[in-house]
Amino acid sequence: MPWIQLQIPADPETADQLEDLLMEMGADAVSMEDAADQPLYEPDPGTTPLWHQTRVTGLFDSERNIDQLLNAIQDAWHQQTQQTLAEIEVTLVEDKDWERAWMDDFKPLKFGQRLWIVPSWHDAPDPDAANLMLDPGLAFGTGTHPTTALCLEWLDGQDVQDVQVIDYGCGSGILGLAALLLGARHVMGVDTDPQALEASRDNARRNGVEDSRLDLYLPEGEPEMKADILLANILAQPLISLASHLAGKVVPGGKLVLSGILSNQAREVMEAYEPWFTMDEPEQQEDWIRLTGRRNNA
Repeated sequence: MPWIQLQIPADPETADQLEDLLMEMGADAVSMEDAADQPLYEPDPGTTPLWHQTRVTGLFDSERNIDQLLNAIQDAWHQQTQQTLAEIEVTLVEDKDWERAWMDDFKPLKFGQRLWIVPSWHDAPDPDAANLMLDPGLAFGTGTHPTTALCLEWLDGQDVQDVQVIDYGCGSGILGLAALLLGARHVMGVDTDPQALEASRDNARRNGVEDSRLDLYLPEGEPEMKADILLANILAQPLISLASHLAGKVVPGGKLVLSGILSNQAREVMEAYEPWFTMDEPEQQEDWIRLTGRRNNA
């Protein structure tokens, strides 16, 4: 059965109102997307910003009368705003197995020479490699974003055998679990979101990681522990504010890996860590930067 798809251009002030209106008109699903390739990199804390040019899309049962539906939307919008919607794009969309199509979009990804991130419904391309089985989701890391990819590629190039690792801002646990599969002795994961810690636990079970090798904490409960390697894939401003705290968690001679940093933020982040670390030159992928350094002995 095909669907009636309506797409309406909006701005941040009208997008939520349009979403509510389409749901009131009987839409089976409503979504919003960027209409002008304007990425949202680092929103202010506590905000959920929309793009300056947003496209609101509603899916309706194909048996609806299109003319009547459009007239009803225009009438309701005019009653609310005293304005007319200038553009409503109508398309008939063929039905398909959306869950299957979503799953087909995710393929195993290789990072470096030894490490693969493999969706749990796929067979591992190389059974002898370090294969991290992961269910891709919307909220936490899956390896597809450059910030995560930069960290995974770095991990693959290191000798992490029998080392202690801290994954600060662990999300799905992807970096800490990758370190364990590559030979790390123990990982401590820290995140402000309890759901992230639960996602990390679920992924650890899926990959057969023993509880003794992975400990997870909210920041207020994290123990006094130092690591040979500290990974922090967060955002630039939190990384700057946490500099002294994170520095205190790395042993002398230990390694630091920072990501979630835009290219124009790299210098400020480096300067925040230079009192404790000898920092390397930044590595860049697309607009994103990875910073690494070694803890000074003093």
